[in-house]
Amino acid sequence: MSKRYGFIIDQERCIGCNACTVACRIEHESPEGFIKVFTQNSEIKDAPTGGFPDLSMVWIPKLCNHCEFPPCIYSCPVDAIDKRADGIVIIDEQICDGCKACISACPYNAIAFNEESGIAQKCNLCAHRIDQGLEPFCALCCEGQAIYFGDFNDPTSKVSKLLKENNLFRLKEDLGTNPLIYYSPPMKKREL
Repeated sequence: MSKRYGFIIDQERCIGCNACTVACRIEHESPEGFIKVFTQNSEIKDAPTGGFPDLSMVWIPKLCNHCEFPPCIYSCPVDAIDKRADGIVIIDEQICDGCKACISACPYNAIAFNEESGIAQKCNLCAHRIDQGLEPFCALCCEGQAIYFGDFNDPTSKVSKLLKENNLFRLKEDLGTNPLIYYSPPMKKREL
């Protein structure tokens, strides 16, 4: 059986510290001021939940969702975007011509244009690390240990076990892209 890699982000544990963003910038040697992939341009969103007096803040780190049906692939006129057999969606920076069609096509706002290099860039789930048997650098560096990485097709993996919980959600599920990034809401929201 082929692998299907992705993340589960635990909103109960995420503290909005941006360690994932910094880790990504370091791992991918992004230019100052440009966060190449994870949480494009500090897309960690704080979202208030509940109401007075039980108001709380949760964070929703946003990144490429490595969709099963990625609109970015279909929009690229030069075939610079590909989905690997393990589910990871990658932009071939050698082929990308900088047309920005994929940026417009992505419903998650997860692709950015790097003015310095003149190409589109996005999260590649640290495929180079995965190919060496390592986990993505953001998951390794997460201060709150809120990012769970693994193979959803492996029933013994942490992500497969967590996926069996009924409380997980994905962003914009109604679009039919079938994202491989799931979120586990905070305990307070789970109890409602």
